[in-house]
Amino acid sequence: MSSTQAESVIRKIIREIAQTCLSRGQTLSETLIAFMVKAVVLDPRNHFNVDRTLTKQDVQKLIELCVDRLMDQASPTLNTIKMQVYFDMNYTSPGEFVELQQKVLQSRLLSLSREITDCRAQTREDLQGLYSKIVSYVMQRSNLGPATDITTVRETTAALQSVFPQSQLATFMALLKQDKEKQLTQLSLIVSGIRLFNKDSKKGGEGIQNLPAILSEAVPAAVADTERELAGAQRLAWQYTALLEKISEQDTGRPEDPVQPDLLKQALYNTRQHEAFLKFILADVILCAKEVSQLQTDLTTRMTLLRDAVHSNNTVPTAQVFPHFSAVSSLWAGLEAEMLILSMLTNLLPGLRPFLSAPSLLSPEQMELLLHGLQVPTDTHRSTATTEERVVVSEMRSCEWCFPESTTNFESVPLQYKGFCGLTLVKKNGLLLPGNPDIGVLKHKEKYYAFSSRSAAYEFACRADEYSAAVVEMAKRRPELIQLLQLHQEFASVTPYSEMQSGQKLLVKVISKSDASIQTEIHPLETNLVRSHEWNEWELRRKAIKLANLRNKVTRSMQTDLSHMRRHNSSQTFPPKDASSQTKRDGESNVPKPQVYLCGLRGGTSAATNMTKVDLTRAVDE
Repeated sequence: MSSTQAESVIRKIIREIAQTCLSRGQTLSETLIAFMVKAVVLDPRNHFNVDRTLTKQDVQKLIELCVDRLMDQASPTLNTIKMQVYFDMNYTSPGEFVELQQKVLQSRLLSLSREITDCRAQTREDLQGLYSKIVSYVMQRSNLGPATDITTVRETTAALQSVFPQSQLATFMALLKQDKEKQLTQLSLIVSGIRLFNKDSKKGGEGIQNLPAILSEAVPAAVADTERELAGAQRLAWQYTALLEKISEQDTGRPEDPVQPDLLKQALYNTRQHEAFLKFILADVILCAKEVSQLQTDLTTRMTLLRDAVHSNNTVPTAQVFPHFSAVSSLWAGLEAEMLILSMLTNLLPGLRPFLSAPSLLSPEQMELLLHGLQVPTDTHRSTATTEERVVVSEMRSCEWCFPESTTNFESVPLQYKGFCGLTLVKKNGLLLPGNPDIGVLKHKEKYYAFSSRSAAYEFACRADEYSAAVVEMAKRRPELIQLLQLHQEFASVTPYSEMQSGQKLLVKVISKSDASIQTEIHPLETNLVRSHEWNEWELRRKAIKLANLRNKVTRSMQTDLSHMRRHNSSQTFPPKDASSQTKRDGESNVPKPQVYLCGLRGGTSAATNMTKVDLTRAVDE
């Protein structure tokens, strides 16, 4: 089956599941359905063989199992998976979010920019229309006030005329397209800086929001809200952990317990996932607060320098103030970006709440009754209680251990299972206990493991591969653990539904071997040839003797009267080349030469002359 047909089959399965759920009153995204399909196939309890193509019966069974799981709205596992899908689809890192917003702005201004750069205005009306388009471009790019407000249009036009009058349109149109785009960007920055400076000087800037004041209130409120929600999630996680520890000591749950232990574990996973996302959001909010504080300080400093430069002189050179205006505009754009980032992060908090299962699973009264007489330790208390139980390296010499005092950047070591104890997860059938890195971090096959106690560290280190495989098998039965414990590398064989290349197979085997090649430079360092280098020491000795003898030599020269005004001249010529040509050849024949003798012309005795012509030519045949 080709890849196109395989993709069509997978999409058909997902579409059929979505339609079945829709007929039962649930509208679900394709991403959630695709993840659930993979989770069902991974679960060994469903007996799907990933090494063969699925039959029609397998496909029907797969659809039924997925629909049953997706329709179980009371399942904490489903809510946790929905939470993970929601976060992955709605969260974007601050850097990528800013880049995305810039691309959106550029795409929105693309048509207007093309009209400006391609314009060939000739009449006065065309030039006025071109200038109006430039004003509109500057307003939309700066985003300082509504573009339809007449006051904003007037302020922008006045600021633009002060730096780019209409008389310069001819020069602008003579530029290349790239130069026109650069000048538009520079004009936007300068005009925005002028309007912001006028607002700071109380001479204009109507419609411009007071971003520093807004952020000064919004950032602390966002930090407080996130910390408050994080504290509630952590409190629930500690309570569920203590309750599950109590139940695990009893080996089995009691019939009178209001909730079965398996549901309590699912609720613990839900709470821990919520806690992890809140920590992620809080870290970004704190980073945003630091960036906002730095931008506000820089903006205040730049405004002070600009105010001093403008008010101290009647005429200020443009080369002196234009960089200040551009810097002010860039700093303001940074504040706007941080405002958008903060809005995105704060919108995630209410979006995660509908997927919480732990608060509704047990009421506060039931939780208090179950925890009666039981101390609920926090994660910090657990770490403090086990800090003294450090791993003794001499007892486990075959393993490599990392400690805070002997490892550089120990706090940033990437711990497996998000820092939870892998042994407790396996031994206590899915219980999540936070590990204490101060006990000692095990380094096994370039992976780092933290543990809740020294005994757990010793036991896991003796059979690390076995326990690691057991964690992976547990994640197959509990798919929410793949995201929660960051087990994506172990499940690298799972491919997205849009990338299926092997028929109806939802899994492909991991490629354990591959051909690789590497190429290095012939001379990685720059060539440095020393022409005077000699490898033969006798040659060096000869040169040294020659230099020593030169000290006893004298150079003499003389000049004569005939040569003191002359200099040597030289010229180069090309010698003539031998050339020949062929013409007609000479030919001859041997014939008698005609000879005629005239006699009687002189020496005669008579008065009349009698001349006789005698032919002396020899015959040809002689």
